[in-house]
Amino acid sequence: MTVDIILGGKGEDVITISPETSVADTAKLLSEKRIGAVVVCDSAGGIKGIVSERDIVRGICQHGVGVMDKAVEAIMTAQVHTCTGSHSVIEVMEMMTGRRIRHIPVVEDGRLRGIISIGDVVKKRIADAEQEAQALRDYITT
Repeated sequence: MTVDIILGGKGEDVITISPETSVADTAKLLSEKRIGAVVVCDSAGGIKGIVSERDIVRGICQHGVGVMDKAVEAIMTAQVHTCTGSHSVIEVMEMMTGRRIRHIPVVEDGRLRGIISIGDVVKKRIADAEQEAQALRDYITT
């Protein structure tokens, strides 16, 4: 099972922001869209970073509530770990677990194609396990 399969089910829409977006506007966007992270891109669409709810909390702890008026580039994670559609779900799970991250942008040929979360991965693994269990039950009863 690959990342392509997950993207096929959830779609390839990715919400992005510019590095100049305020932390307050980023927090509002995350809340409105009910997402845990957003990709920070430059005007050409290149990935500059990623901002998660965790980054915002850390920013408040380090800089106080005044961080909310700063540009998101002040708190974003600049070293973004990415994957491709051909990565296996197991590889992505290992990446997420080993690096303690919950969101990974999917990049193909230098272009941001999508983003997957740990929730997407777990949902797919559960669906596959249920399908396999049902196939085994059907096999046994026939």
